[in-house]
Amino acid sequence: MPLVTPPDGATAAPETAEREHTLQAGAISAAGSVVMAVAGSAPAYSIAATTAALIAAAGLASPAALLWCGLPMIGIAWAFSYLGKADVNAGAAYAWVGRALHPALGFLCGWALVVSATIFMVAGSLPAGAMTVALFSPENAGNVPLATGIGAVWFLIMVACVLLGASITARAQWIMSSIEVVILVVFAGIAIGKAATGHHAGPAFSWDWFGFNHFQGMAGFVAAALIAAFYYWGWDVSANLNEETENGHKNSGLGGILGVVIVFLLFEVFTIGINVMMPAADIQANSGNVLGALGEVIWPGLGGKILIIAVMLSTIATLETTLIQVTRSLFAMGRDKTLPARFGKSHHKWRTPAFATIVVACVSLVLFIGSNFLGSVGQILSDAISSIGLQIAFYYCLAALAVVVAYRKLIFKSWKNFIFIGLWPGLGAVFMGWIFIVSIPTLGPLVDAIGLGTLALGIIPMAIYWRKGSAYFRRRPLNVS
Repeated sequence: MPLVTPPDGATAAPETAEREHTLQAGAISAAGSVVMAVAGSAPAYSIAATTAALIAAAGLASPAALLWCGLPMIGIAWAFSYLGKADVNAGAAYAWVGRALHPALGFLCGWALVVSATIFMVAGSLPAGAMTVALFSPENAGNVPLATGIGAVWFLIMVACVLLGASITARAQWIMSSIEVVILVVFAGIAIGKAATGHHAGPAFSWDWFGFNHFQGMAGFVAAALIAAFYYWGWDVSANLNEETENGHKNSGLGGILGVVIVFLLFEVFTIGINVMMPAADIQANSGNVLGALGEVIWPGLGGKILIIAVMLSTIATLETTLIQVTRSLFAMGRDKTLPARFGKSHHKWRTPAFATIVVACVSLVLFIGSNFLGSVGQILSDAISSIGLQIAFYYCLAALAVVVAYRKLIFKSWKNFIFIGLWPGLGAVFMGWIFIVSIPTLGPLVDAIGLGTLALGIIPMAIYWRKGSAYFRRRPLNVS
């Protein structure tokens, strides 16, 4: 049907223009929101790729690092839940911090997520290819070009899923994450049973591992906490999907909270299991996939391959959720005209931010291929994890602070409000802010340059679009009740 030009001279019907800036409503169920949050944190991938680094930094205190970072993280999940009730927005922290605190801080929150997600997609595609090669062609496990090519293929498959709609994305996540979690739960049960009957090559479990006695001073705790933050990161994809979730103002926040709790339990069980069942030398020797090595210990011959399947599925799944986070953030920023407006348009059929998805895919592929010439895979992952940890701490801190400021008049109305809107998110904000500040001097120049330098680059587009007069930069307080 031809478009009729309205009397005021506009070139498109209002409903058509509005549809350009909307996503596929109701594509994600309440249960699907939990699945997305778990997939975003990528339990199998995080355990496989990060446990060796955590144990190197914290030793037997690694369960304590996960505990003392996990408790503030749940408080931050509560913050996201209450902020989402006030404003359903695909930009999540970008939108909420901008309204509750200041637009400049909100923009930098969005930029931090975009940058950290892009860095992770480069780092995450490498293990996706490597795990596939290890599973189907173990003799080529050291073939970096082959792993790079396969990783790129998996990445492009996930790009297609994200491009074709949230409902397709949700189905893919249900399949991959369900298989992953079932495998992890089964092996967790076997590991607990073996450890309880004395089958272990490491030290016997002690409740002291949850205290502070085993950290190598404050510097050791800070280093471990920054790594632990990377473990949890990604659950907030449920918040970026709130415009596409059924009853998004409620279910997205609940999905994030339950997702953090589930991955916290998985992280603790497997970190303890690795400490108990593997000698320290074996853990560091298998730093690229310590979960596969644990599988061989638990179930010789077959266990390693099964857990490699879990890691492969987890890595592929989290590539998809990371793509969702970065594209939805860019979509919200384009819609607000704090970045080029094309980012804020959705595909007329699929209702996804197609332009943002294609741009991110192209940039990530270029960086992914180029990263292979910068050093070993292990070094790339190590530097990426630390730099991403800085950016995670930055935007989680501001989001947790935003809920305290936005709801400040309601915090003391009830004990529930005081704990879940004020105290717990407030402690989460303090913890993340402290980790961000004190970790900077302890990291190397390269990690600081990646983590802080890429964050500072956001000042350039912010200044450009602020000067162009984007309405986002005019203060609009959140309406809470």
